Amino acid sequence: MRAFIFPGQGAQVIGMGRALAEAYPAAAAVFEEVDEALGEKLSTLIWEGEAEELTLTANAQPALMATSMAAMAALGAEGVSLEAASYVAGHSLGEYSALCAAGTFSLADTARLLRTRGEAMQAAVPVGDGAMAAILGLDFAGVARIAEEAAEGGVCQAANDNDPGQVVISGEKTQVMAACDMAKAQGAKRAMLLPVSAPFHSALMQPAAEVMARALDEVDMAQPKVPLVANVLAHDVEDPTAIRALLVDQVTGAVRWRESVAWMAEKGVTEMWEIGAGKALSGMVRRIDKTVATRAIGTPDDVKAAVAALAEE
Repeated sequence: MRAFIFPGQGAQVIGMGRALAEAYPAAAAVFEEVDEALGEKLSTLIWEGEAEELTLTANAQPALMATSMAAMAALGAEGVSLEAASYVAGHSLGEYSALCAAGTFSLADTARLLRTRGEAMQAAVPVGDGAMAAILGLDFAGVARIAEEAAEGGVCQAANDNDPGQVVISGEKTQVMAACDMAKAQGAKRAMLLPVSAPFHSALMQPAAEVMARALDEVDMAQPKVPLVANVLAHDVEDPTAIRALLVDQVTGAVRWRESVAWMAEKGVTEMWEIGAGKALSGMVRRIDKTVATRAIGTPDDVKAAVAALAEE
């Protein structure tokens, strides 16, 4: 069994997806449709812009989704359909890419939703008031206890359970920095602030959750063609009404990636294809379960290699 997994923020890089667009008209059409949906040439920023501008949340989110969907279009042009996967899953914003790939949202609606999500998340907390930090070498339960203790009536919580040795915390900057010091004192290998512009997946994102609830209510949703393994559940879901509620919960809730990968492995998934930019999720998967094979698909060569591997099965 195979799962298609989709990267989240941090994977963006100038030039991503350009080779796919040059090699596959179907991939180029994805970028054109996203540009049209947003009323701007996001593709020019992705391929020729400044990294600092691409990293802005409102740009990075639709840009990463567009790159993932371009990779899906390239696979489709080579005869590989969504049905090659038994599940789809995505890390944070990657969940929207997964749902777009699975047919729950149209491409244009996904682009607009992610632009809204990015703007709302950025606007929820004044720049500099919030922070996120990666804690390496402690398990999720231990980091969650440290974050709760460091909060001291404020906001600090475990936000991303990425793999057995990497947990991301999020909240008010003073509390997050205190949690980093506590984590180091309790044996963390590293505790480092992340270069992000807002405290994602924390209670401070509640204003953004409310914006997304309204935005999602206005968008048509279909049942995914293959089940989604949802971030906040760490298991499968197919009902569009439930998915809508989970996407709202996801804004303030933890990304349970380690549990999601483990759940898919328990269900018989032996291979995960990371569709889009980067290889960060593949690294996490290998640290979660070494028996699960990974394949990153972000270039024409990656697409052709995947097609050749399928032909040998």
